[in-house]
Amino acid sequence: MTDAEMVTMVTTLVAEPRFDQFVASYLELAKGAVMQHLFPYRDAEWADVPEKYHARTCEIAIYLVNRRGGEGETTHSESGVSRSYESAGIPASYFRGMAPFVGVPS
Repeated sequence: MTDAEMVTMVTTLVAEPRFDQFVASYLELAKGAVMQHLFPYRDAEWADVPEKYHARTCEIAIYLVNRRGGEGETTHSESGVSRSYESAGIPASYFRGMAPFVGVPS
């Protein structure tokens, strides 16, 4: 998936025009988090990330956009609506099934 396709996917799924200006930035944060998880022991480029993880990266970006304004929230209740977040960062459940790449340095 190209960067433009990823931005389009996130923008479409968020469906809130006032957040459109932030989508590319949140997508970059999501890409960095995925690369850090997949390649914990070496520097990597986005081209090194298998395409099967691109949609998951979009899901993470959507999560980040939707949490905008409540980034560190752990519990919130107002008018019968309750919110709490798994962690202060990106929940570990988004990385479930993503096995890090490791190896012996050459």
